[in-house]
Amino acid sequence: MNISKERKIVQFQDGKLKEGADLIAEEFPLTIFINGEEFATMVCSPDGLEELAVGFLASEGVIRSSRELTSLQVDSSKGFAYAEVSSYTPALKPAHSKRFIGSCCGKSRQFYLLSDVKTAKTSTSTASLTAQECLSAMKQLQEASVDFRQTGGVHNAALFHGDRMIISRTDIGRHNALDKILGYCIINKIPVRDKAIAFSGRISSEVLLKAAKIGVGILLSKSAPTGLAIDLAEDLNITAAGFIRGNSFNVYSCPERITEI
Repeated sequence: MNISKERKIVQFQDGKLKEGADLIAEEFPLTIFINGEEFATMVCSPDGLEELAVGFLASEGVIRSSRELTSLQVDSSKGFAYAEVSSYTPALKPAHSKRFIGSCCGKSRQFYLLSDVKTAKTSTSTASLTAQECLSAMKQLQEASVDFRQTGGVHNAALFHGDRMIISRTDIGRHNALDKILGYCIINKIPVRDKAIAFSGRISSEVLLKAAKIGVGILLSKSAPTGLAIDLAEDLNITAAGFIRGNSFNVYSCPERITEI
């Protein structure tokens, strides 16, 4: 499914109104069922739905590996994902209470702490990047962000080993883009301790926690972090670098993973 669609619009340009067309990012509701029971509905971009479902289940602590996911069927025509999970206990559901997850950020600190207690782990990564590799990663992310250039309405995330991009994913929800990365790594059994994440949006606390759940030790962004995100990065031993633009950036936590050469 396409994540954008051309729509007719009226443009005001050069002092005149005229008919035109624009590519608009699509929103798609995806409801996840676990062992036949409705678990959550999220609003996302209508692609990479299997990766998104797997990554979301992992980030919520429902599964810890692909072995615990007995089966997954995605009906994209209806917006349903049916997961069969071997170790899921319905009695634990209050920790994940059914909720609507929109395309914006988390609503409050309490909103995510219930499941993050056991899924956002302190990083033991020994990975490092040179300053030039940080700049190169952000440049590659922006070059790969075709849908953002066309619509201006999506977020992008990419997984890197050094300055080599492994995958990039796009979604209207910043957290969804990161869950797609996590899902890809779980499905394809990709080790992440030596990897880094490059991200298009600001480093919020939620984004920082998603990076911790993926398992990387370095998070790069072209935008700013929040104070809580920096606090969490220090607590979880994650290197957070922001404002990566042109030939400069700021390192906000655990700077020892970034070197000049």
